[in-house]
Amino acid sequence: MTSVRDAVTALNAGNLIFLPTETVYGLGASAGDAAAVAKVYSAKGRPHFNPLIVHVADLAIAESLAYFDDRARALAGVFWPGPLTLVLPARDNGRVSDLARAGLDSVAVRVPSHPLALEILQAFGSGVVAPSANRSGRPSPTRFRDAVEETGAYVAAAIDGGDCQIGLESTVVSLMDGVRYLRAGAVTRQQIKSVIGPLEGDDHDGHRSPGRLTLHYAPDAKVEINVTLPESGCAYLAFGPTSYTGPVFQLSASSDLSEAASNLFKSLRDADKLNPSKICVAPIPDHGLGEAINDRLKRASGFIG
Repeated sequence: MTSVRDAVTALNAGNLIFLPTETVYGLGASAGDAAAVAKVYSAKGRPHFNPLIVHVADLAIAESLAYFDDRARALAGVFWPGPLTLVLPARDNGRVSDLARAGLDSVAVRVPSHPLALEILQAFGSGVVAPSANRSGRPSPTRFRDAVEETGAYVAAAIDGGDCQIGLESTVVSLMDGVRYLRAGAVTRQQIKSVIGPLEGDDHDGHRSPGRLTLHYAPDAKVEINVTLPESGCAYLAFGPTSYTGPVFQLSASSDLSEAASNLFKSLRDADKLNPSKICVAPIPDHGLGEAINDRLKRASGFIG
């Protein structure tokens, strides 16, 4: 297995790595190295107008990249390390390339909680962009083998950090103009409100967050959501008991939202490998973590405009 030292050597040389996190596997590059960041966009086939999240080891490094106010420090104090990304005014010091920020005056930053990710980031000592290690638009990899299958040919260091605990990309909150909840994740709207008060609509700052394309996280097969009685030929992603006799991929037999989030992307991938007529997904409650699950499913099915 590739070592942390190998990963840091690769980052310093301007090469790509796999960064295992608690959310999904990331395709990592030095945030300040525009040529390395360009390799990430190329490997993913990602639009350059879509900004990248910068992962750092701690709040001190984050504050060297972005301007924090009291609200940002309060959120970081509660949710870092963890699955929360903050969009903040960027410091103009060259430590995050313009390409990584997609030319914006903001930077998206977070401190992950995965111990291997933190070890790599601490040893590197600066920011690492790490969008999900899949081809753009595909389901994010939450297992090492899925990351290798998607973009393994592009990395110089590949560390196996096990299956991702959360399985959905981080929550994204912008503090650029009010408080805006740009991407749903494991940190819910209510949790953000409980720390810093009311949120505003997310339409104003949507361009500052990744993961908001209309068709995103999509397998090759057509995805149909909110299906209680799947037709023959479908692969079915169930949430709780089901009587369907075709291929079933159980998101959570006990209807647990955290378990369903963890299983979502790998179930989409495994179902897709059967080449079904389509992938049908059971209804998921839209409260708490269910908002994030439904956001990913709607984008996988192309239902968000």
